[in-house]
Amino acid sequence: MADLFSSPAATSEKQTPWMPLAARMRPAALSEVVGQAHILADGKLLRRAIECDQFTSLIFYGPPGTGKTSLAQVIARTTNSRFESLNGVESNVAEIRAKIDQARTWNDLRSQSTILFIDEIHRFNKAQQDVLLPHIERGVVRFIGATTHNPFFYINSPLVSRSQVFQLEPIAIDDIVARLHAALVDRDRGLGGMQILAEEKALYHLADKSDGDLRKALNALELACLTTPADDAGCIHLTLLVAEESIQKKAIMYGRDDDAHYDTASAFIKSIRGSDPDAALYWLAKMLHAGEDPRFISRRLVISASEDIGLADSGALRVALDAHHALEFIGMPEGRIPLAHATVYLATAPKSNTAYAAIGRAMADVENHRTLAVPLHLRTRTRKQLAKASGESPEAMAYHYSHDFPGAYIPQAYLPEGRCYYEPGDQGLEKRIRERLEYWKSLHGSAP
Repeated sequence: MADLFSSPAATSEKQTPWMPLAARMRPAALSEVVGQAHILADGKLLRRAIECDQFTSLIFYGPPGTGKTSLAQVIARTTNSRFESLNGVESNVAEIRAKIDQARTWNDLRSQSTILFIDEIHRFNKAQQDVLLPHIERGVVRFIGATTHNPFFYINSPLVSRSQVFQLEPIAIDDIVARLHAALVDRDRGLGGMQILAEEKALYHLADKSDGDLRKALNALELACLTTPADDAGCIHLTLLVAEESIQKKAIMYGRDDDAHYDTASAFIKSIRGSDPDAALYWLAKMLHAGEDPRFISRRLVISASEDIGLADSGALRVALDAHHALEFIGMPEGRIPLAHATVYLATAPKSNTAYAAIGRAMADVENHRTLAVPLHLRTRTRKQLAKASGESPEAMAYHYSHDFPGAYIPQAYLPEGRCYYEPGDQGLEKRIRERLEYWKSLHGSAP
């Protein structure tokens, strides 16, 4: 708890020798923040708001290691604000109220604003989030929330509506390498007190395998340097081999209930729809690498086979179903092979969504308009007998059995009103379907 009679609260934790390198190397000013040029470049809204000290509430969301906490601390320094933090996993309403009371007292005594930073804000329940609202509106605290989840889905609408939302992107490899170089020469916060000779390709390997997570790259660099024996001259050689041993297998940001899951699945299906087998295979590989349930993938393939390929190649549905059954039969990891087989087949097949569009139009008609009665000649024998007893003419009840006529076709009405839902396209086998329908229509001069 902050001491109200001490000097203004520090905007970050006091550095200690045992703090991880990533914590010691947190940026101290906006100029040290790497990446995020789309929101922090000169003239961008967030940078203007920070430099002019004109903001009330902010929400940062993005993958781990992209600088959400660091940016909040930099904002506190830049605006000369107190920095108080809570965590959505550990904190409760009582702690929130205590922080707000401290902020109110500090403002009364020192006329200094307080930034209340809440990490993993999506973990707060509705009641916890609602506690913040009146105090944000009255300016008691300046709220900054951080989350790896899309706030428009995981944070209460009243809180989102009172905040400016900014998305942080994974940090580019070159930006991570630049920060690794900075850590190697910084004597106060980094590893500058050690004699380290780092190969450039080793640093690029750490940056690449960190997958946009600067924290992971810095901690891997520290591990590599602290565990590598120095040579006789006291120099530590950070080679590519050492770097490879110091960072684990790439951990893809991919949770089954977060944006990455849905965005990747969306990219997978859209790549198939767009006839790009290479992109579709990449997104398939990403999902498999991240541990996605392969049955989720096979179900998406079955849907795509009808929704996006449809009647242009009805064999696509058979291929997708066969891939699903093959996956169930052989399991993983070999199950990736029929999944890839189906993915490439669907991506390279001719495309048509006419059947999908047709059922949509038909269902909209059923839902929004008067329900049509079944014509007399299409009803069951019992219903026809009832109609006959009520005085209906035999002609109205005459049903023509199609197979009794040449080509197994005879013009007759199957709807009491002429309606058209299915409009065949001109891709793949659907060309032949269109020709067949046009021929049947020509036999009686109008739609059945």
